[in-house]
Amino acid sequence: MDSTQLQTAIEIVIRAGEIQMSRFRHDVQISKKGAIDLVTQVDIEVETMCRALISERFPRHQVIAEELPNQKRTLTSDSEYVWIFDPIDGTVNFAHGLPIFCSSLALEINGRVELGVVFDPNLEELFVAEKNCGVRLNGKPLSVSSTPVLIDAMLCTGFPYDVHDKADELIGLFGAFVSRARAVRRLGSAALDLCYVAAGRFDGFWERSLKPWDTAAGTLMVEEAGGRATDMSERPFTCHEGDVLASNGSLHGEMANVIQGCAVNRSPNNKD
Repeated sequence: MDSTQLQTAIEIVIRAGEIQMSRFRHDVQISKKGAIDLVTQVDIEVETMCRALISERFPRHQVIAEELPNQKRTLTSDSEYVWIFDPIDGTVNFAHGLPIFCSSLALEINGRVELGVVFDPNLEELFVAEKNCGVRLNGKPLSVSSTPVLIDAMLCTGFPYDVHDKADELIGLFGAFVSRARAVRRLGSAALDLCYVAAGRFDGFWERSLKPWDTAAGTLMVEEAGGRATDMSERPFTCHEGDVLASNGSLHGEMANVIQGCAVNRSPNNKD
């Protein structure tokens, strides 16, 4: 890993946090991308900063990010270095004055995420993960929890922006986990949820229909902290797919069984 790439990633998310906090709980211009999917001018400002800095330092690198409609948001076939950025993960929280949001940046090299950084400006927590080098929170190593069974677990999830169309399915799965775990939370920031799994604050996390900028950095955090990240069927995870299941590893099979059980119960072939 080029040290300049790591330094740049950290610089971008710290700058992002400064911009976020300078606007937080002030008059913020908000518009809608969908019925409940918001974007603020702060998202745009932060993403513009990120793209400009990467373009200046790494002009041949590609950036995919969430907000700017006139920029690439998908990969090209010849992309060797790809920066994957969410300017504000937790925009709805930010727009409502709720202090649960972050910026998330990952670097994918030849199709593999090698670097992830997430910064929470409210708690001043900087999560940094490098492939095969572990994960650190403000410089201190992290590891996942050792919780062995679901009944003792604190879990977390989120709902996609098309939740209104899939409410029965999503609430059904939520209820299945509520009935089996110690507690289930929904914070509104997938990147922070994944970092909290890496830190042992949550024991597991699942969510459907996520985007690369939601998961690229956070899943690397989980894996580098000794946990496991897959899709909902326990197949190898890629951030360019939509669904993620992340855990401390010990709970992974049990969580996957709950998800599969709900899928079977929803099947039109199920006569029970």
